[in-house]
Formats: sequence, structure tokens, C-alpha cells
Amino acid sequence: MVLLFLQLFVEFFLIGLFTFGGGYAVIGVIQSQVVAARGWISESAFTDIVAISQMTPGPVGLNCSTYVGYEVIREAGGAQIVATLGSLTASLAVVLPSFLIMLLIVRVYMKFSKSPLFQGVLSGLRPAVAGLIGASALALTLNICPDGLGIVAANFPDWKAWVLAALAFGAYTFLKAGPILILSFGALAGFIVYYLI
Repeated sequence: MVLLFLQLFVEFFLIGLFTFGGGYAVIGVIQSQVVAARGWISESAFTDIVAISQMTPGPVGLNCSTYVGYEVIREAGGAQIVATLGSLTASLAVVLPSFLIMLLIVRVYMKFSKSPLFQGVLSGLRPAVAGLIGASALALTLNICPDGLGIVAANFPDWKAWVLAALAFGAYTFLKAGPILILSFGALAGFIVYYLI
């Protein structure tokens, strides 16, 4: 179990160190490392974790790391208190690189922020971040086989899920509904459609 905690810390430290673009960009990296590469949790469990991470307060990447850390230790047979330590381990590991980097380079940033080279690096990172976010959305919509051989199964189980997703997208895009309202009505609609009908 100690080895698993060490692996969890190293994995999430590297995720925090090499992921740019915030919470939604980190989701795809967490999925590729924890689900595809390591096989610590299933694709469906990860999809549920992402949904919960989006609904709970706080940064989605950190929330996702916290839930994944808990689930990995719980799946390995750890008791609830031990799984809670898994949450703390993953959470600390994913934020530690950013914290250390900001401590080390804040003065350098102030000195070189107007540099054309620095601005060029930031301009190059923007499309990469957009690509990571798009890849995360695609990977969460379709359960793509880790070896790239195709789609295993859709994470959207049936046509009702697609209709609910389209309604949420329409409410956000055209009616300018806020995320809290969309999440609340989505939860209610999902409960009605999947449990009462």
C-alpha cells in the first residue's frame, strides 16, 4: 500500500508539473495516466468522478485529483480513512508543482513579462491548451480504446443522455443560463428520466 501511495504521489506530481491550461486540460491527462496507462480505475468510474468534480465547489482539476486519489486507494482495498489519505496525497501532489514554480519564478516573470520570446511561448501554449480541452471532451463523450483501435462504448448510454446534453448546451448557448441553473435542472431531469420514468 505504501508503494501505491508513492506511485500516486509521483503520478499526480508529474501531472501537475506538465499540464498547462487549468482544470479542464488536466482532466485528459489524468484520464490517460490513471485510466489508460495505469488501469487504476475504470472509464465509467472516471466519468462519474469528472461529473462530481464539476458539481462540487473548487477547481475541477483539483476536485478530480482528490476523488481519483480516494478511488484508487479504495479500489486497492484501503479502508475509508486510508482512502482519505489517498485523496490528500493526490491533491497535494497535483498542486505542489504549481506552488513551487510560482515561488521560484514570480520575480523572473515580472522581469521578462514584456519579452517577445516569453510572449511567443505563451502564444504557442494557447492552441495546445485548446487541444487538450477538446481531447478531454471527446474522450469523455466516447470511451476510446487506449491503444487507439477504436471506440469501446459510449459514455452517453442512450439517446436520452444525448438529448439532455443537447438541452444543457442549448440552455447555456442560447438562453445564457448559468452553470448552477443548468446543473440543477440537469440533475433533476436525469433523476426523472432515469429513475421515475
